[in-house]
Amino acid sequence: MIDWLSSTWEANWRSFSYFNLYRLLLAALFFLMLLFPAQWVARFGLLPSSGMFVIVVVYLVLVALGLLLSRRWLQHFNAQLSGQVVLDVLLISTLMYVAGGVGSGLGLILLISLAASSLVGRGRLVLFYAALATLAALLTQSLGVLRGAFDPASMVQAGFISAAYFATAVLARLLGQRVMLNEELARRRGVALENQIRISQAVVERMQDGVLIISPAGEIVRCNPMAAQLLDLPETPGPLNLRAPRLALALAQWQAGRPMDNFSFVAASGCELSARFEPTASSDGEVLVFVEDMERIKARARQLKLASLGRLTASIAHEIRNPLAAISHAGELLQEELLDPLQGRLLRIVNDNTGRLNRIVGDVLELGRQTAAQPECVDLAPLCRQVLDDLVDGSVCAAGTVEISISATAQLYFDRAHLYQILSNLLANAVRHGSCAPGAVRVLSEAGERPDRLSLHVIDDGPGIPAAIREQIFEPFFTTHHQGTGLGLFIARELSALNGAQLDLLPDAPGGHFILSGRNEIC
Repeated sequence: MIDWLSSTWEANWRSFSYFNLYRLLLAALFFLMLLFPAQWVARFGLLPSSGMFVIVVVYLVLVALGLLLSRRWLQHFNAQLSGQVVLDVLLISTLMYVAGGVGSGLGLILLISLAASSLVGRGRLVLFYAALATLAALLTQSLGVLRGAFDPASMVQAGFISAAYFATAVLARLLGQRVMLNEELARRRGVALENQIRISQAVVERMQDGVLIISPAGEIVRCNPMAAQLLDLPETPGPLNLRAPRLALALAQWQAGRPMDNFSFVAASGCELSARFEPTASSDGEVLVFVEDMERIKARARQLKLASLGRLTASIAHEIRNPLAAISHAGELLQEELLDPLQGRLLRIVNDNTGRLNRIVGDVLELGRQTAAQPECVDLAPLCRQVLDDLVDGSVCAAGTVEISISATAQLYFDRAHLYQILSNLLANAVRHGSCAPGAVRVLSEAGERPDRLSLHVIDDGPGIPAAIREQIFEPFFTTHHQGTGLGLFIARELSALNGAQLDLLPDAPGGHFILSGRNEIC
């Protein structure tokens, strides 16, 4: 009999332990039988004697040791099981011979042992156990017949009980296979279900959208962290109508059959949210509510728009640069043969606008050529002075317009070229909007809110930025100056993000006040 499950199932140590407990109880009963008066146990044919006491006590001790071994040393399952079955066969055969052979009925005890061992055993060993019990029963009965102690006709009864041994072992083995198959199937499905639950839970917890499960009674059964954050829910949310009344009203209208696709509302936290409802196949009739942050959706749309715009403008800029260079060169040639003052004024207009267009094209191409940051520890004071000197040499500002107050030890973990460009854009923008008086623009550094951050401030004494356009100043091609390209602040913020820094505009400052906050913990 080939058992294809024998190579796939782990030993059932718990069942084996229960089997040993039964055997220990059986050994204790045998021991008690020897302590009872002889007339009480005479019908079993087991009369107390010193030899009988030794056999039963040895069996009791070995079974107890087997039970302890099966619980403490979970190795060599087949060897342990086989040893216990052989011990049972030897004891029962010995007791059967003393009690008068198969007629004593003690042979039936082996049926229980064979059935139990076949249920927990594996492979062909169950047939070995049945064959061993059969040989023991036949040899015991044959020995008794040869000695004249047993009736020869009892050999037929011994044959029947031997057949019962094999039938019990085979049937118990088939039943054990079926049980083991069902247990393994249930175990695999349980593992798969547990894994699926863990994966689903991890996905839901890390979703950018909020997810709520609402009971038919309007109770929030469960929600993910994003939903709790967007709706400002406590640890025990409770009824939906108390936590988000407008959302609860929309849910009631949706359940009444009214279309409520992408319902928008303002939560108690002040966030503008969008909600949609989905039925579930749950027997409890629960409803799924998906909540999205409208600001995040708008920001994503802006990013897609800016990405498309950047690709378009970069391709156009390449096509514009060549004719623009030709126009600039032609203007320079005409400037050399200038005769009429009117022509000179017109040529200055051409050259000025050609230069402005060239700056715009340069900024657009620079935006498209942004590379990965290569940060290093940059000393802020020398770099700021270098940027200022270059601006003074380029006649962007006069000496003394910018006042630098930066500690000699101030450092930022930044790409040096990126930081130079950011400071150039910020200082040029501050000078353009400032009064150009001495000290009109100030650059200073201070420790950030966290010990691993440093803030660099660029402040001008200009009129400041109106509140209506504060959110637009970092958008590309938005400018409030006729000489500006509208890309300086946008490029500065993009480069800051590449270096793990943040560029912000202080909202309540009297003039322009930009803050660059970056890391300095590595320096």
